[in-house]
Amino acid sequence: MAITSANQLELLQTAEAVAREKMIDPDLVIQAMEDSLARAAKSRYGAELDIRVKIDRKTGRATFARVRTVVADEEFENHHAHLTVKQAKSYLPDPQVGDEVTDEVPPVDLGRIAAQSAKQVILQKVREAERDRQFDEFKDRKGTIINGLVKREEYGNIIVDIGRGEAILRRNEKIGRESYRPNDRIRCYIKDVRREPRGPQVFLSRTDPQFMAELFKMEVPEIYDNIIEIKAVARDPGSRAKIAVISYDNSIDPVGACVGMRGSRVQAVVNELQGEKIDIIPWNEDQATFLVNALQPAEVSKVVIDDDAGKIEVVVPDEQLSLAIGRRGQNVRLASQLTALDIDIVTESDESARRQAEFNERTNLFTEVLDIDEMMAQLLVSEGFTNLEEVAYVEMDELLSIDGFDEGTASELQARARDHLEAANVKALETARGLGVEESLIEFEGLTPQMVEALAKDGIKTLEDFATCADWELAGGWTTQDGKRVKDDGVLESFGVSLEDAQTMVMTARVMLGWVDPTELEASEDEAEEEDEEA
Repeated sequence: MAITSANQLELLQTAEAVAREKMIDPDLVIQAMEDSLARAAKSRYGAELDIRVKIDRKTGRATFARVRTVVADEEFENHHAHLTVKQAKSYLPDPQVGDEVTDEVPPVDLGRIAAQSAKQVILQKVREAERDRQFDEFKDRKGTIINGLVKREEYGNIIVDIGRGEAILRRNEKIGRESYRPNDRIRCYIKDVRREPRGPQVFLSRTDPQFMAELFKMEVPEIYDNIIEIKAVARDPGSRAKIAVISYDNSIDPVGACVGMRGSRVQAVVNELQGEKIDIIPWNEDQATFLVNALQPAEVSKVVIDDDAGKIEVVVPDEQLSLAIGRRGQNVRLASQLTALDIDIVTESDESARRQAEFNERTNLFTEVLDIDEMMAQLLVSEGFTNLEEVAYVEMDELLSIDGFDEGTASELQARARDHLEAANVKALETARGLGVEESLIEFEGLTPQMVEALAKDGIKTLEDFATCADWELAGGWTTQDGKRVKDDGVLESFGVSLEDAQTMVMTARVMLGWVDPTELEASEDEAEEEDEEA
């Protein structure tokens, strides 16, 4: 198979036909032909030669050329691919190291094996170009909705024809009760596009929360025009969903716009999602207000937010408990996903019983320790006193503001509270020393005797031990395991030590031990402040 004038134009025609069929650039096909012919020529002239082929884009004429590089004398190794500067003067007027000398060589006559090899190279290059074209096309469509035709089912996964390629709808990305047959039309969300050895893989989903958001964008012009924004979506695919929306135009009701005239807009989305019930909720910057909306149709009496724990407690009337939780916990679970908070739901009676138990516990504490009658102890608790430290070190005026408390009574209560605390401190230090705690830790600023005792019981007995602790080991924290938030108890958490306090104490200990340069610490703090200001 020689490249003669009879089939030179045929090369261009073949390249154009392949490019048209595969929907790729014809120049890529011609480059693949050039590479394949160059490889075949090397097998004819020798693998040590640098043979390059150039196909004229207008005439189809293939030019075969040997390329040699000009190198320094000490680097001259291969006379087939290298020339010295002296040798290159025969070809170039002023040769420099790195210049290339090109000699045209006769076209090769491809044998059967060489022709087959060239064909394989062309097919491989074309396939790679086709894959790159598919990947470039679909990677930009990630996060959008696409229509396709069902081709077949493989082990529960649906293979979908999406025009210029195939995509896969995995079994766990289908809405539970859906089933498809070949040639069924299907609408899916492009969840991911990956470049893999067997070609670009397009992964579809019908259960992703953003699928529903994109459907609303198609049905509600105000969302497409950014007048209304979808702030959060939570789904139990095929069963129920909640979507939070906000309007940036005071004259447009976001919920009404999404529902549409007689429910036409939301019904179109419901039909696409196989009858999935959708609650459309107005979004609010205030977490408590937003949560009250998210728990609809249940009524909420009170909301208590714990920012440190990332949890929220919702108090509902007794008769609203089952409605707030929902069937199999669906309502509270979707509300939790929507607000990104752990939600605890308690009834008014349970919350009242808990508050009464706390009231009794604090009353008993003051009655026993301060040696006062129950009525006086209840007065202290009612005024917001929760522990002995508050009684001992509060301003005298606060105690005097309680009905029935004179200066003598207030002074006596503070003296008894301080005596008890001092005795407790002495006992805690004795216990800590008995456990082997070093004085360097006992004298460390910021640690009370009870804290030192707690550290000793946890095996932290020296300043070095304390300096190796992480902030969450002291103050506690939350981690996510298997999608659930898990509480990590801190050694000093019961003493009200925050993560910031713990971090400060640990860094101070490291500076005292010489582990950290205080100047570097100050520099890092300044950088952090600058970043916060920029943010």
